[in-house]
Amino acid sequence: QVQLVESGGGLVQPGGSLRLSCAVSGVTSDSDYYAIGWFRQAPGRGREVVSCITRRGAIRNYLDSVKGRFTISGDVAKNAVYLQMNALKPEDTGVYYCAVPSSDILYCPARELYTNWGQGTQVTVSS
Repeated sequence: QVQLVESGGGLVQPGGSLRLSCAVSGVTSDSDYYAIGWFRQAPGRGREVVSCITRRGAIRNYLDSVKGRFTISGDVAKNAVYLQMNALKPEDTGVYYCAVPSSDILYCPARELYTNWGQGTQVTVSS
């Protein structure tokens, strides 16, 4: 079974940068997953999709509020996905999760279709 582990969170001042990593293990073939999404959940709010990338990078989606500031990338050989976050704002604060949908989904789906989740990494943007 595919497992995911996030890292790279921390405390950063507004305007700063962080790079999150998502390591995927338990992969036995290229068909185990096709897309990886990054999500975040702020205190008292629901989990929202921040960005998603398909396995070969053909599709990259972003939440409107992070466009131009966040960049998602992937290293297929290493089964890793990264989220470079620049010009961070206090409203970017939250727990960031990576997740994959079931292997039969060949696009970036809605949140409800993601089945395997990491444990999350905390990002705090504050002065």
